[in-house]
Amino acid sequence: MSRHLEVGERIVRTEALHGGITAEMRRLTIGTRDGGTRDLVLRTFVNVEHAEDWLNREAGALTLLTGTGVPAPELVAVDPTAAHCEYPSLLMTHLAGRTVLDDEGLETRVPLLAGQLVAIHALRPAERPREYVAWTTADTVVAPKGADAAAWAAAIDVIRKPAPPYDGRFLHRDFQPGNVLFDVPSPSPAGPRITGVVDWAATSWGPADLDVAHCSTNLALLHGPAWGLRFAEAYEEAGGVLAAAASERLYWQVRDGLAFSEEVQLVAKPWREAGRTELTTRAVEERLDAYVTALMDALG
Repeated sequence: MSRHLEVGERIVRTEALHGGITAEMRRLTIGTRDGGTRDLVLRTFVNVEHAEDWLNREAGALTLLTGTGVPAPELVAVDPTAAHCEYPSLLMTHLAGRTVLDDEGLETRVPLLAGQLVAIHALRPAERPREYVAWTTADTVVAPKGADAAAWAAAIDVIRKPAPPYDGRFLHRDFQPGNVLFDVPSPSPAGPRITGVVDWAATSWGPADLDVAHCSTNLALLHGPAWGLRFAEAYEEAGGVLAAAASERLYWQVRDGLAFSEEVQLVAKPWREAGRTELTTRAVEERLDAYVTALMDALG
């Protein structure tokens, strides 16, 4: 770690950062030669399968994003095989701002999230990241207890079909409120702005609909199904282009929603740690059921 600092610098403080599911995050405060400080972030994968792949992908994405205008951390160093660190790790610059998971102010933040995602999808890298990987199958979906059986059966049937054709885009693949930083409270009378987008380890190439669907599901579980349904509209209002046919849009929305059925407990825990204590596993399951049912109802 110290070999990536400038001459005369040293680590003066470390602080655990909360919110991650797969990686441990620490903010490192570095004492500089002139008596000041600067912050770096160390992302560490402990006993995580495919850690080398995740870290190589994130390092590649951060390098690609430099100078694009997308507010992402800058890569400082990466050790994907733990050749120099105890565990596979990545060191990057620290971005100002914080995640906001509260209901308050959501109507202001949703258009900002949508606009940021449109900007990410507009990137045209010289070298494409790998093709997206689906996170669930029709046979591994776990319908929540008491779920609308007919709606879930119909939703599962939707993802048994082949994926619709699509125009490929550069995807974040885990774009959601937990990976977006805002300058809150905002110093600007115009309101908050996005200061950073983090966690680029799942960067992929695939349909814009998939990223939109993923953020939609997160919004539905954090804030209620209506917000999940609203996000696709906000994305289009920001200039984004989704699949033309309603049935094709539904495929991606349902595919992402059903993927959450297998990991509700895992997803809800960091939300509670961030202060949303009412989001018990059961409460999130109920919202997921309501959201999947709403998607199927919208199809008519």
